[in-house]
Amino acid sequence: MKLKGKKEKRRMVKVKVRITWTLLVLSIFLNAENVYFVDGYHGGVYGHYPLEWETRFIIDNFYKYPDWRICLEIEPETWDSVKVRTPQDYTQFKQILSDERIEFTNPAYAQPYCYNISGESIIRQFQYGMRKINQHFPDVTFSTYSSEEPCFTSCLPQLLKSFGFQYAVLKCPNTCWGGYTRAYGKDLVNWVGPDTTSILAVPRYQCESFEKNSTWQTIAWNNSTSYINTCLEADIKNPVGMCFQDAGWKNGPWLNSIKNADPNSIYVTWKEYFEKISDGKSTDNWQFSQEDVLVSLMWGSQVLQKIAQQVRNAENKIIIAEKMGSLAYLKNNFHYKQDSIDEAWRTLMLSQHHDSWIVPYNRLQKNTTWADKIAQWTETTDKIADSVVKEAVESFQGNNKSVNDDYSIRVFNTLGFNRNEIVSILLPETLKNKKVILLDTENQVLPSSVEEGQKISFLAQVPAFGYATYKIQMGESKIKKEKKTFYSNKNECILENDKYRIVFDLQKGGTIKSLFAKNNNKEYVKKGSEFLFGEMRGFFYEENKFHSSRENPAKVTLIKDNSLETSILIQGKIASQPFKQIVTVNKEQERIDFDLVINWKQNLCIGEYAQPNNWQDNRRAFYDTRYMLSVLFPVDLNSPQLYKNAPFDVCKSKLDNTFFNRWDSIKHNIILNWIDFSEVNGENSLALLTDHTTSYSYGTDFPLALTIQYSGKGLWGRDYNITQPTHVKYALVPHKFRWDKSSISKKSSSWNEPLIGVCSSDFDFENKSFIDLLSSGYELSSVQIMNDGILVRLFNSEGDGSAQKIKLCFPFKSIEEMELNGEMKNANGSIKAILGNEIQLSIPRFGVRSFYIKN
Repeated sequence: MKLKGKKEKRRMVKVKVRITWTLLVLSIFLNAENVYFVDGYHGGVYGHYPLEWETRFIIDNFYKYPDWRICLEIEPETWDSVKVRTPQDYTQFKQILSDERIEFTNPAYAQPYCYNISGESIIRQFQYGMRKINQHFPDVTFSTYSSEEPCFTSCLPQLLKSFGFQYAVLKCPNTCWGGYTRAYGKDLVNWVGPDTTSILAVPRYQCESFEKNSTWQTIAWNNSTSYINTCLEADIKNPVGMCFQDAGWKNGPWLNSIKNADPNSIYVTWKEYFEKISDGKSTDNWQFSQEDVLVSLMWGSQVLQKIAQQVRNAENKIIIAEKMGSLAYLKNNFHYKQDSIDEAWRTLMLSQHHDSWIVPYNRLQKNTTWADKIAQWTETTDKIADSVVKEAVESFQGNNKSVNDDYSIRVFNTLGFNRNEIVSILLPETLKNKKVILLDTENQVLPSSVEEGQKISFLAQVPAFGYATYKIQMGESKIKKEKKTFYSNKNECILENDKYRIVFDLQKGGTIKSLFAKNNNKEYVKKGSEFLFGEMRGFFYEENKFHSSRENPAKVTLIKDNSLETSILIQGKIASQPFKQIVTVNKEQERIDFDLVINWKQNLCIGEYAQPNNWQDNRRAFYDTRYMLSVLFPVDLNSPQLYKNAPFDVCKSKLDNTFFNRWDSIKHNIILNWIDFSEVNGENSLALLTDHTTSYSYGTDFPLALTIQYSGKGLWGRDYNITQPTHVKYALVPHKFRWDKSSISKKSSSWNEPLIGVCSSDFDFENKSFIDLLSSGYELSSVQIMNDGILVRLFNSEGDGSAQKIKLCFPFKSIEEMELNGEMKNANGSIKAILGNEIQLSIPRFGVRSFYIKN
């Protein structure tokens, strides 16, 4: 009888749901101006999800309130734990998922912010997340992308559409500490990405302002009557509010706990709103820019700086590992362990969790912070990636080791274009302190230099996505330095090669008083500027004054000087704290490398002022980057225009300056990989590359600057202090023309995916290319082993969108274009012609396309 009673109760709930839905549909026809609200839950086993009771709480309230709708943004890995900890609740939860009252809206594995990581990482977040959810709930589909946090970036429309999403939501009304999207439009817009793909979206309405006396909410968080009236006055036909509650909150239906919520509010899922409430279309095409993502984190703080560096390094390593594995597969039928690759991605994705970036000091486990876990997770990714690369290289080494130990060096290139770069590797012990030369496959002697008796540096010419092999012979290189490249006295130091002449002012902290590019006959240092090129400058608010590295003299030491590269060490002080910076120029390389270390003796407070604990004040001490310790680059360019890359995008900045000091006035001042500063006519430019995501500065009266250090109170009053040396790598690329014509994106890729040199006695003496993207302007976003072939993903970073040719330099059975969700593309895809190994493709600029190539 007890079981029968439960079934009857469920039957009655279903009847109530039908009645509620019928009344909802009738109300749509009777009244065009209805009020809607999207409720749901956000969090997970890492963010927050009380495993012992949360699932049961959702189920009970689902049955208790038949008119309630739930959108779920729960970390997919959570369901592994729910299944083990509360198996009965897990089983019943699976049963209610067939009801249209529940919708999964963000299946990303670890709910990343998206704007601060690579485009390839975003793809994997969705792929692994959707796979994990469907392992538990096979019938769940994904229609709408919506997030409680500002997890947005400009390229999402094309990625979401390729994953099968139909709709998106650009609101995050209740959790805007880290930022929000720009207010724009009304009911619906077509969110248009950089490749022109659009997705139907609900924006943060133009009238959706910030809540008074709040530093984290917009007025849409509670569907108040005033919010609804504001929407109706703005001619919004069916206004909708939203709040994804943190898992663990015991409110049940959110509006039940809100005093001033509009009593006429009707709960809907986002899918219902798009398909049954809204018009389902829009004529408003919003050309969404990356600068419409208005976000800010604790840039310059040591903890976030370290996190960003660890994530960037792990991103680079796992991509290199997959590509090296694919090279070895094409040549040697090598297969990496997919379980290992999956685990490497898993730990990397967890380190990209939004909480790890916005609350790095929060406890994740008993005595472990997010920052601690990120160090562990990225270390796991690094170790697995290194192991895969090692195994892939070993697959090229045969068992025919020479009796005479005739060694050769093989250099691998994981990018899709030919490279001419310097490689440095250790020689085996048997060659230590011996004079050796390198010969290419045409027996030509390579420029090389042996240092410390065992480390050899040489100029390698390596074909696209392939390798080059060089033979080691006894002998002495006849290649000599053409002329002196270093000069120094107590006042200045001159560093010079075939491309640049750089003059450092040693009396002013080793700042640069001349950077002359020989290729375009251009002086890049702006004369007469109140700021010096390369000076470090910041406001030390406990002293109430700016300090600069120019205040103290510096000394210089020559640490490397040969026919290939020259490096100097500059040592100085900033606010009595010692720093050292290695500057390197290389033959055949436009990039000038800087390796900066500040050895702090103590914690010094750096920023605009001492942040008070009054968080109702929207003003913040950690926003205005002019007061943070930065490296300044006053550059002599005519009316320069700033471009910056973003995941699968390059944004032309429309900002007059990057400065703000209030939460409600955030500007996008983020450098992902690079910034290019270009003259209005495109004649001369300067690119800045960084080893981590951070902030930059620029204004009409302030030079381009890279943020190096903030120290003081930050979000939620936490002290973001100095606890260790600051170590940052960056690079400058003076060049002619604009970023795309000078291949800045490719130069950034080369910096992130360096050539890999290996010495062995087992390599065949050959050169080989497997994929050559020729002059297409495309990049290899990733190459993976897949079933009986490889999956190649291309990103059109610099091409103009016209038909381009690429070469597949290996035998293949077939090539098909594949959507990100695994479905094969229709006949109107990117492949236009196949002639032998030459493929003609048409990919729009900033477009991303995946191709499954059977081997």
